[in-house]
Amino acid sequence: MKIGVQIQPQATTVQAMRDAWKRADDLGVDSLWTWDHFYPLFGDPNAEHFECYTLLAAMAADTTHATVGALVTCYSYRNPQLLADMARTIDHISNGRFVLGIGSGWFERDYTEYGYEFGTAPGRLKILQAGLPVIKERLGKLNPGPVNGKIPLMIGGSGEKVTLRLVAEHADQCNMFGPPDNFKKKNDILNEWCAKVGRNPKDIERTVTVRPEELGNVDEFAAAGADHMIVMLSQPFDMSAVEKFVASTR
Repeated sequence: MKIGVQIQPQATTVQAMRDAWKRADDLGVDSLWTWDHFYPLFGDPNAEHFECYTLLAAMAADTTHATVGALVTCYSYRNPQLLADMARTIDHISNGRFVLGIGSGWFERDYTEYGYEFGTAPGRLKILQAGLPVIKERLGKLNPGPVNGKIPLMIGGSGEKVTLRLVAEHADQCNMFGPPDNFKKKNDILNEWCAKVGRNPKDIERTVTVRPEELGNVDEFAAAGADHMIVMLSQPFDMSAVEKFVASTR
């Protein structure tokens, strides 16, 4: 089982986040993430908050081992051509460790306060579906291209009719949530989509976002099909559960 950490960029400082992801990288975690929002998702709605992709560039420069990425990028905040170029550039800063995590977006405050059209959930999924080939095409045109020839694509979400089909058609990783029985249900549906579109399900890494205390359920998540547990951490970024997990599995 791989282990990752999401450093949540709310009610904190840039220095605290940099210290946290450096410590996690030194511990030997497999992946490091932040989220792509403009305002806090819980707690004080007016607490400090920082932008995702600027942080990812710093994360890429500050670390040497773990992959880095957004869990997940809101597709509709950025032109797909620009997003591809941003991803490629961070990929070079990280020496090939960038993962392009992407989703259709859901947090209405981000849209209304920054002037984006919120629309509907099905509409945002249609926009994402149209954009994925554009991103791939631009990545193939950039000079230089990605360090390893390709940037892994993660799609976050578990919608059974559209999102998981897009995962089967396009993604190298899929991120979903627990508990284990819910994860298994969604994972089984993803496998069904893989069969329908002719994709080997083993080609898609299955990640699950968890709270620190859920690391104790690693066996249940593994039985449900998870390959990679990503622990959500907010200020003060307590790494004790992650450190214990790493020590027990390495």
